[in-house]
This record gives sequence, structure tokens and C-alpha cells, in this order.
Amino acid sequence: MSKRKGFDIDFPEGEDPVPAGTPAADAPPARRGPMASAITENAEALRARQEAEAAIRAENDRLAHELVRLKGQGLIVDLIDIGAIATTKLARDRSATRDPELDELKASIRAIGLSNPIRVEADGDSWQLVQGFRRLSAYRELYEETGDDRFARIPAGINSQGETIEGLYRRMVDENLVRRDISFAEMAALALSYAQDSATEAEDVEQAVAVLYASAGRQKRVYIRHFATVLEAIGSRLKYPEAIPRALGLDLEKRISGEEGAAARIRAALGAGLASSAEAELGILRAQAVAAPPKPPKAQGRGGAPDAAKTSFRCTVPAGTVRCAARNGRVELTCDRDFSIEDQQRLQAAVAAFFAELDGAGGQ
Repeated sequence: MSKRKGFDIDFPEGEDPVPAGTPAADAPPARRGPMASAITENAEALRARQEAEAAIRAENDRLAHELVRLKGQGLIVDLIDIGAIATTKLARDRSATRDPELDELKASIRAIGLSNPIRVEADGDSWQLVQGFRRLSAYRELYEETGDDRFARIPAGINSQGETIEGLYRRMVDENLVRRDISFAEMAALALSYAQDSATEAEDVEQAVAVLYASAGRQKRVYIRHFATVLEAIGSRLKYPEAIPRALGLDLEKRISGEEGAAARIRAALGAGLASSAEAELGILRAQAVAAPPKPPKAQGRGGAPDAAKTSFRCTVPAGTVRCAARNGRVELTCDRDFSIEDQQRLQAAVAAFFAELDGAGGQ
């Protein structure tokens, strides 16, 4: 077997050979294939999309938390169908028998819209009113009167669910405390309703007033409690309790609390008076607030003969001043009024109420 002959390679002087497996220093960079370029581009697009989705989720979370915060403060406002709003959850602190400014409110809504939305709380598929009974009433009347669709829905701030019944009452009360025309009788009526509401923790009117009117001054709370006493005693016979001024209410409370049987006598007077207006009812109440308590019966003379002594006094009623004289077996009422033209049944009812009161039946 013959040996392969070796041979020499001459390199240029001063240059080293390039090691095996090493690309030449001056060789152009290797070109990437189409598949590698596509994979790289897809990876970069996926990474960009993931970053965008993460940013969107973060923004959505921030907006959701902000929505919850604003909703908790009742700052989320929407247009709500007036027929889907109930007013049964809270006893209202506004009388249903009067609202002298409702026409003005309706005129303002017609002209410029509602500047202060009502407040509602979700109640299943409907809503419960928290604040804005007058505003809701105005919208309902406007829609009934005009049929205009713009009054079919009302702007409403949406409260988050779960607020305590005490908190809902306080929201309503604090809004109306700043209104000068809300009467002590209306505030007292709400305190009575609150104390009787099984959903609240108040056990009596004292606690109800303390919770509802915590923002009011001490003297105002005292007045509200006095009016609550009046309403408990004679409220069933009152047609216009919200018309009672503060001074008259305090006089009535003083008489009711300090004089036995006074509440029954006032109720009987209201029943017999048949007042058809607030002024007429106030006249009866004023007369009762200053009426002297009944005196004990006079002793009879010897042999049961009527005693000549008598009781006389004056009483102010809506029709004027009545002079009253009472003695054994006789009561005389003298005033500028022709009783002969009065309806007989009304006279009989008044006389029956008079004797029922004297016999103690009026307080039953």
C-alpha cells in the first residue's frame, strides 16, 4: 500500500489562517428565513396585545371602583321611569294635605328642568324613594297634566344598596330641615312613625327624635317632642295639624300634660266643631288652649232645690265669642248666631257630643 505524499501550503506572509468552523471576518451576516421572521413578528404582536389588554383591565378596575365610590355617595344619576319609583319604604316628613309651593316647583321644572335630582335605592326590579318626594310629585303631576314624555322619567341619584334604615331616614330629614316651611307637626308625625316602625331600633318618641333630628338644635328637639305629645293625644281628630303654629302647639301640650281629661275635651270640641278649613280648626284649638278647667259641681240647696250660684265664662270659637252660663239644671250659650236655621241633625250631634264629653265618653 503506497503512502500518500504530503504537501505544504504557503500562506501570505504576516497573515494567520482562519480557524476551522469560524466565519470569515469580512463575511456578510447570515440572512433569516421567512419562517423565523414570521415567528418573531407574531411574538411581538402577542406581547403588545397582552400589554394592551392588561392596561384595559387595569382601567376597567379603576372605573369600577370609582363607580362604586360615586354610587355610594349617590352621585350616579340616571333617568328613571316615575312609575317605577315607590315611596313606601320610608314614612314621609311632608304632609300630603298641602304643599303651597308645588305649583312654583312645577313652573320651574317646565322652564329650566330639574336642577337637583331625587335620590333612589334599588328595590328588586324597581326603586324606593330616599329623597325628593316633592320633586317626584311635581313630575307625576306634570306628566298627568301634559302627557309630555320628558316628564315620564326623572333624574335620580342612585344610592348603593345596604344603607341602614336609620341612614335613609336621616338623609331625608336633613334635606328638609333646611326648609323653613316644614312644620313642627310634620316633624313630630315622622318621629311617631319612626318609633312605630318595626324596622327601626327606636323604642319610643324620645329615641326617635334623638336619631332623626340629631342635626337640629336642642330647643328644636324639645319642641318636636311637645308636638308629638299633642299628636298622640288629639291627632286622630286633627285635619290640618301642619297649620298649628309653634306657640299654640306648646300651649296645647301644656294643657294636655297638666290637666286631667283635657285631651278628651279637645277631641270632643274638634269633633263637634266640624272644621272645614285650617283657620276654623285653629280657632277651635285656640279656644281650647286657653279654656279654664271645669269647676266641680255646685252644691244643691236644702231639699235638693237648685242653688242660685252659677258658673260663667267666655269662649272664643271661629264664629266669634260665646258667653256661657251654667247652673244646676241649665246651660246657656249666648252668641251672635241664629241657631234656629241650623240643620237639626247637626244640632243633635253637637248636643250629643257635649253630653258625651261631660259624661266622660269623649275620651274613649
